[in-house]
Amino acid sequence: MRISRFSTLMLGSALGVALPLSLAFAQATTPPPGTVPPGVTVPSAKPDPVVARVNGREEHLSDLENLAQNLPEQLRNMPPNMLYPILIDQIIDRDLLVQRARKEKLQNDPIVKREMDDAADMALQNALINRAVAPAITDQALQAAYQKEIAGKPGEEEVHARHILVPTEAAADNVIKELQGGADFAALAKKDSTDPAGANGGDLGWFKKSDMLPEFSDAAFALKPGQFTTKPVHTRYGWHVIQVIERRTAPPPTFAEARDQLRQKAIQDAVQKEIEEARKGAEIERFNLDGSPVRATDQAEPPGSPPAADGKAQ
Repeated sequence: MRISRFSTLMLGSALGVALPLSLAFAQATTPPPGTVPPGVTVPSAKPDPVVARVNGREEHLSDLENLAQNLPEQLRNMPPNMLYPILIDQIIDRDLLVQRARKEKLQNDPIVKREMDDAADMALQNALINRAVAPAITDQALQAAYQKEIAGKPGEEEVHARHILVPTEAAADNVIKELQGGADFAALAKKDSTDPAGANGGDLGWFKKSDMLPEFSDAAFALKPGQFTTKPVHTRYGWHVIQVIERRTAPPPTFAEARDQLRQKAIQDAVQKEIEEARKGAEIERFNLDGSPVRATDQAEPPGSPPAADGKAQ
């Protein structure tokens, strides 16, 4: 298989963009520099050997590894004799372009300087967040959170329900009258429901209260098995008639099932704690979009919001 210069540059474009903060959170457990990409043979016994020299600038194995860490898994699993030359070419191309840009004094361009400052700020922010997040998402920390928050506690209540969705309240009233007259719920769902579940008799399967819109869940969880709503339930999707088929208390999730949720919560908690620590003692001033100081009576408005008839923001 032949790797063209074009494909190398395309790969480089994917690697040269600063990571957004959300991606930095997700990669908080990325192995630190010094971990060789899968299948790559280190060409020297030195701890961090030089892999390229561009007009006197040396690039080391650790630089290669930093690029490899951000590759999609499919690319990281490429054969070493293909991956290694691509990464070295990427480093060389990057250095040549950066050196040419500096020779032409582009670093002094105000827009470029602003972007460079923003990139430096993002790198520092990510470094601080990663340092705070990493200890919170180890297997040991997540296991401890599981034992404290989930293990041994009763699971959430669930209902197995079905519904018929129609566009108007009057149509929902007609459905209820037909059900009260002995009509089959599944048959009516197939005939009248505008929801895709209608083709399956309106069956929504098992769900927890938090899985649905509050107005829908409140109505469903107020029903006993076999009961249906005698008043139409309105949500942003239309008007619903709901029937509960079964109820149960679900067993608590296993650690494997809860791991992703625990990890996400740990990340959010760690980030929030870091933000709160940063805010302590900080002197913060806010200004309106026109640069004037924010007053206690001011209300934030999006730019260009039209005033209401009385002159106040809508």
